Amino acid sequence: MKNIEKRRADTIAEQLEEMIFDGSFSNGERLDEVRLAEQFGVSRTPFREALQRLALSNLIELIPRRGAFVRQPGPIELIEMFEVMAEMEAVCGRLAALRISDQALDDLQASNQKCQAAVERQDPDTYYIENEQFHKTIYQQSGNSFLASEVEMLHKRLKPFRRQQLRLRGRMAQSLAEHEAVLEALKKGDPEASANALRVHVAIQGEKFHSLMSNLKNAAE
Repeated sequence: MKNIEKRRADTIAEQLEEMIFDGSFSNGERLDEVRLAEQFGVSRTPFREALQRLALSNLIELIPRRGAFVRQPGPIELIEMFEVMAEMEAVCGRLAALRISDQALDDLQASNQKCQAAVERQDPDTYYIENEQFHKTIYQQSGNSFLASEVEMLHKRLKPFRRQQLRLRGRMAQSLAEHEAVLEALKKGDPEASANALRVHVAIQGEKFHSLMSNLKNAAE
């Protein structure tokens, strides 16, 4: 039962993300938990768990005794988060190039093959799942558990934004090409090339998210 509720919470969180990004909710708007739980056809428990996930990414603010309020991160805040993420992943790549196992390289190749299939189906949600596994494998292969833990926390915070930027036309194929560059550098055991490839990959994600948000705002005007 807990796994079912967790999946429901994940699904609701993703749908609420879409509604926040497409302008269904305005910045600062209070979410009507009772009405939305009824709309999604769920009890308050998985709905509140979904809100906790969004609060982790700062898409909403939970205020005790007042409720949940939409919070759109400003462009400067997002740029700063993606800058830090790019550098943290670069460090993971640099260390992984020296420490990665043959099995992990095979796992990365398998993730890329699944990403390729998702590109061919134009399926950004499945692409993101495999993309997430690709990055987590590199974090783990850095051989530094403290770094892996810290970068995974920031990854979770940026998840909605990294997921949304894949919806831009041509972005999935571009992302896959960037993955191939990362994998090639890791196979060669080249620390600087691995670091640079990951830094560019994550920085571009931030740029693409801004492009997506601009497109959505223009469409709404």
